[in-house]
Amino acid sequence: MAQTPEGKVKDKVKKLLKKYDCYYFMPVQAGYGAATLDFLVCCKGQFIGIETKAPGKKATERQQLTMNQMWEAGGMSLVVDGSEEHMQMLEGYLVGIDLMYHSRPDQFVEVIDD
Repeated sequence: MAQTPEGKVKDKVKKLLKKYDCYYFMPVQAGYGAATLDFLVCCKGQFIGIETKAPGKKATERQQLTMNQMWEAGGMSLVVDGSEEHMQMLEGYLVGIDLMYHSRPDQFVEVIDD
């Protein structure tokens, strides 16, 4: 069975997320519950919502609303259409997260008894 243009974009995004050891979940929307995006991602403690689109397509109003809610809650959200520009933007963000995560001087705090 031939893959859809959006399916090809999803494969590119999955490959990139795996490269940076990100956890991701791709919920199946069945018309029940809250609206969400194609990918819910946790990468080095950072939340990212990703909506994938076939080249030239835009997010719907409902998807934009969901993206805004993610931003307001302190997360990141973006639309990726598989173009070189969008893939570079996503990878740049993941590289930044990775650098920030690995540059922490101490991940554990020593408890000092009085």
